[in-house]
Amino acid sequence: MLQLDSAIENQVFSLNELENKLKPLNFTIGSNWEYDHGYFDNQLQSEGTYYFLRIPFNAEIGQLDEPGVQVRVGRPFLLGHQYASGTDEDAVIGNMTAVVNQFQSPVDPDTEVPEDIQSKGDELIKTVEQALLS
Repeated sequence: MLQLDSAIENQVFSLNELENKLKPLNFTIGSNWEYDHGYFDNQLQSEGTYYFLRIPFNAEIGQLDEPGVQVRVGRPFLLGHQYASGTDEDAVIGNMTAVVNQFQSPVDPDTEVPEDIQSKGDELIKTVEQALLS
């Protein structure tokens, strides 16, 4: 994980406004959100190791499932996951777990972030700042 300095850190937005401005930049709300926090993810690379620019946010006023919720943006960071290929030989799969737990654990859940990905992340965060703060 590599944290990025950004002018968007600690800024407060409506979640709707944030989503409307980040979706055109290929960000999606990560599937690991809770009622009080979540992440916008932009996948920078998907071959071998998956790299993401992740923008965390916390509910400031209201909960994330409520209309009009206000969120505070956290410090953006770059994140890499290197996944194993093939099937997971140690998996215990039943009918219910197969629906939820389809993928192997990462080989290296916190892999190094190479310079070219850092450059992409730095460029993208500048674009995000322009979209959100202009």
